[in-house]
Amino acid sequence: MQIIVADDHNLVREGLKPFLHELGDDVQVLDAASLDEAMAKAETAESLVLVLLDLRMPGMNGLSGIEVFHRRFPTVPAVVLTGHINRDDVMAAVRIGASGYIPKTISGTSLVNALRLVLSGEKYLPAFMLTDEPEEPTFSETPRNVPGKPTPLDTLSPREREILSLLIEGRTNKDIARKLDLQEITIKIHLRNVYRKIGAVNRAQAVRIAMTAGWTVPATPSA
Repeated sequence: MQIIVADDHNLVREGLKPFLHELGDDVQVLDAASLDEAMAKAETAESLVLVLLDLRMPGMNGLSGIEVFHRRFPTVPAVVLTGHINRDDVMAAVRIGASGYIPKTISGTSLVNALRLVLSGEKYLPAFMLTDEPEEPTFSETPRNVPGKPTPLDTLSPREREILSLLIEGRTNKDIARKLDLQEITIKIHLRNVYRKIGAVNRAQAVRIAMTAGWTVPATPSA
């Protein structure tokens, strides 16, 4: 599968490639340094599944470049890459067709997880968009935990953490129930508790919150 990385900084493009190759063994990364170049690469690509567009590269004209690309290639998920982020821009980008909005300060692990979510057909939004908290100007490379103060993810029980880990892998409730040898209704009850504790309203938001925090804790077997 082919992925276009469009950024006018070669260092950024090269830095992203190792993470993009984690998305699959057959990933081919195509470089572009402007919107016009990205459009040209998309025209000739045979198996394009994703494009990453830097907001500040030549030809973008801010968010209008996202709209131009989406109008020409409506079936290809377009993800915004940016060094600055605010709520209004995120919402505007989604309205005109963006499938994700990712700050360049995000960790590599979180980037991979976010792109997996986009490739599954979901939209990726920064975690602060899912709460009533003020927007955050940047994202740390690691979860910003205040010493001694638990985060919502820290309040999950071992079983809830196990189920959330499997949810992040893209498993259905039925798959999780089969793997853990539990009833599907039991999984649904646990997930309701997870949503309540971390402030999510559905499974997609729960996955986004966990991935934005860089949470890659493996499933922990329960007693």
